[in-house]
Amino acid sequence: MTSEPSGVLGPITVVLADANVLYSRVLRDYLVYAADEGAIAIRWSRAILIEAVEHLQVNNSTFDAEHGRLLIRLLNDAYPHAEVKPTAAARRKVNQLDMPDEDDRHVLAAAVSARAEVLCTNNVKDFPPQAMASVGIELLTADTLLSRLVTMHPARMRDAHRTTVASLTGATDRSTIAALGRAKATQTADLMEALLKKP
Repeated sequence: MTSEPSGVLGPITVVLADANVLYSRVLRDYLVYAADEGAIAIRWSRAILIEAVEHLQVNNSTFDAEHGRLLIRLLNDAYPHAEVKPTAAARRKVNQLDMPDEDDRHVLAAAVSARAEVLCTNNVKDFPPQAMASVGIELLTADTLLSRLVTMHPARMRDAHRTTVASLTGATDRSTIAALGRAKATQTADLMEALLKKP
């Protein structure tokens, strides 16, 4: 894993990843390895990481607090530019917006602070179009974002896929594509399956 994509690759889309995306091992791996390949620049906040870890602890009996601390440390060590701290100005701007869930304001404030072009979340209903338009950030599900990346950067995303497979003991192309499907990234799974069949 690398700290930041090389500037020689051209314009890089800055993506703020929400906790519900980082929660999934396969979605998280695809995103960070897409960053390694220079397809995106990945961002998150400490609060987002903590939220992802808390959900992993609740839903996985083998994932304890020590595993959570280790995951956060590994992510931030590998991507030292990724963690952003929401600024006071960003919080004030977001606090003026009409949002259905107060708990999601910190996510949008982090995206604003990161100067993100995309907020990647599977919880799109809590980020109204008017709010997103007012801060000039595109809202995409993980499946939509990853599908776009596979279409726009097939070679880079094939390499990101290969790294994802290699990072998990016993994983194969088939099992990883199946994991994408279980993570509701069905379009990405179909596109990646087709891409892998190409010479």
